Order: sequence, then C-alpha cells, then structure tokens
Amino acid sequence: MKRTSLSLPDDLAQALSREARRRCTSVSDVAREALARQMGLSLGQPRELPFAAVGNSGASDTARDMEELLRREWDGETGRR
Repeated sequence: MKRTSLSLPDDLAQALSREARRRCTSVSDVAREALARQMGLSLGQPRELPFAAVGNSGASDTARDMEELLRREWDGETGRR
C-alpha cells in the first residue's frame, strides 16, 4: 500500500474525522473507501469502461474515428455511462 498525503479544507477534514469516529474506524479507511467509490473502484467491482462496446456500433469508420469517439465518451457527450 502506498502512503499519500492530502491537504484538505478544514470542513472536509472535520467531516472525514467525524465519519471515521461514527464508523469506529480510521480516517484512512474512510478516505480510501470514498476515493475508491469516486474512482469507480468500490466493492471489488471492475471499473466501467464506457468505450468497451465501441466496436459493436455497426459503423464502418470506427477505427478511423477512434480518437474522436474516445474523446466524446470521456467528456460525457454521448449521455451513456
């Protein structure tokens, strides 16, 4: 496990400490869970890859337009998630 330091605004640090006390666990555990959830890595579930089915579009120009298709997916322009 890698150690990381974060600078948090006072209100967020206080909320993190309160939540750790409420759960009877460490601040580090609460922060790890929150970060994993935010990054889509929580509960051991694989992270969703929004472009994974891009090859199933039926379009013949997918390879040519791959960079643009990925940009739109990552920018959220497709409305899918």
